[in-house]
Amino acid sequence: MIKDAAPRVFWTDQPGAPGPWSPLRGRTTADLLIVGGGFTGLWAAVLAKEENPACDVVLVEAHSIAYGGTGRNGGFISDSLTHGLSHGLNLWPTEIDTLLALGRENLAAIAAFAEAHGIDADLHLAGKTTVAVEPYHVEELRRAEKLHREHGEDAVFLDLGEMRADVDSPTYLGGLRVRGTGGVLDPAKLAWGLARVADRLGVRVFEGTKVTGLRRAGSAVEVTTSGAEGAAVIGAKQVLLATNAYPAPLRRLRSFVLPVWDYVLVTEPLSPGQRESIRWPEGQGLTDAGNQFHYYRLTADGRILWGGYDAIYNFGGSGEEQRDASHNLLARHFFETFPQLHGLRFTHRWGGAIDSTSRFTPFFGTAMGGRVAYALGYTGLGVGASRFGALAGLDLLARRSTERTGLRMVRRHPVPFPPEPLRWPVVEFTRRALARADADEGRRGPWLRLLDRFGIGFDS
Repeated sequence: MIKDAAPRVFWTDQPGAPGPWSPLRGRTTADLLIVGGGFTGLWAAVLAKEENPACDVVLVEAHSIAYGGTGRNGGFISDSLTHGLSHGLNLWPTEIDTLLALGRENLAAIAAFAEAHGIDADLHLAGKTTVAVEPYHVEELRRAEKLHREHGEDAVFLDLGEMRADVDSPTYLGGLRVRGTGGVLDPAKLAWGLARVADRLGVRVFEGTKVTGLRRAGSAVEVTTSGAEGAAVIGAKQVLLATNAYPAPLRRLRSFVLPVWDYVLVTEPLSPGQRESIRWPEGQGLTDAGNQFHYYRLTADGRILWGGYDAIYNFGGSGEEQRDASHNLLARHFFETFPQLHGLRFTHRWGGAIDSTSRFTPFFGTAMGGRVAYALGYTGLGVGASRFGALAGLDLLARRSTERTGLRMVRRHPVPFPPEPLRWPVVEFTRRALARADADEGRRGPWLRLLDRFGIGFDS
């Protein structure tokens, strides 16, 4: 079913990428060094220069801008900083109103920035629909509707007929339509637009430059790198780590990030008749309810992006960008969901690592006497939350006391993952427990209930 799909990322398989920028060579200095050319790093670079144009900002990226999760995601953007309202309420009930307000402000700022700088990222803030595909999902979504409404969100439960009148699949039993909390976009176009703005502001960007070490050197941090031009050294007054799922150069951070591999397919453009057969007039993003779920959305040129469900952790954190078993499973599920599209071809397939934390939300902090800050672990919701993460990281470097830095989410770390060889069996055992819960009408067994008690992020 996937034989015609090119093993390439749809978003970056298009013209328009900025650069390329050369690798760093020799020695240089910086007021602020940013490690990572994804959304967090790009936002940090732009925001730092906007705040202080005289600040000498250097950004280094091991591969190319948007190479990692920034360019490989499904193109959903959310105002949530907490991996959803219910999850945030469970973790930080006394701060949820502040977290919601900051998240909404953050999403509005992203949209305003794109408009102000002429970044056409195909941003479509149509919200999202979560669909019930099992009978027990229906009552879960009814409860979720009430929760969203209690917190001022535009949410409406759709019964089977209403759901299928909006988007038509024989697998749907109902849905929860939430507007105003996010939407879809082209993540590569947003990242490339940010990179161009950073370049215009005077940020010095170096691609193909991998950080290999950090050490204190007097009042600065000495950063060593490797690349096509050989080893290089940066003497930085401050450093912001934005490496996400890739191993952080500060080794102690690696115990908090689990690289979970996720897989995606994209179809050829739908014909007018095919589009009519599934309806979908508002073009919002969709996800299944449940622990193992699909996410899917329409692209600007009328394709369907279809991903998720088969999240994989491999021993030691390694991963495969192409995994036939996962891609074939996705294809089978796609045609089970939309049998009326039988015969539609897939044109792209890829995989990428999600920087998961045990609580499913990012974490922040400083090291080396406050000279190094980090913002990592967005667990699949980094397209929007990364701007908030960049601001929090810059606040920490500046030693600013702000509404952001006062949050428990920013002040406290998640529970670390155990080291190998224990990590893989624990993760695999948990993965199987989640699948069992899905098969047992959402009933959570003893292991999942124990994880819930420790604030580990598998509650639904």
